[in-house]
Amino acid sequence: MHSIATPGRAKKALVLATLLTASMPLYGCYTPAERALGGGVIGGLGGAGIGALASGGLAGPTLATAAVGAAGGAIIGAATAPRPYYYRRHRHYY
Repeated sequence: MHSIATPGRAKKALVLATLLTASMPLYGCYTPAERALGGGVIGGLGGAGIGALASGGLAGPTLATAAVGAAGGAIIGAATAPRPYYYRRHRHYY
């Protein structure tokens, strides 16, 4: 299998860009579906990063850990969504 590892400076830039991109879905996430989607994205990226570091950049283990991380992140994101606050007839999330 081929390695997908990148050299030093490119790796730092890639990690920074990934973290910034992964944090974007978290802004304004109030419903359980939005939280699950954001958690899945962040969990998948985190799992892929851990898998790439642990396997030396091999594609198979990296994709497997990304899938596990995405599933875990989606479950945790949906479970930690704020409860709806009911005010009169409208449903609001705070």
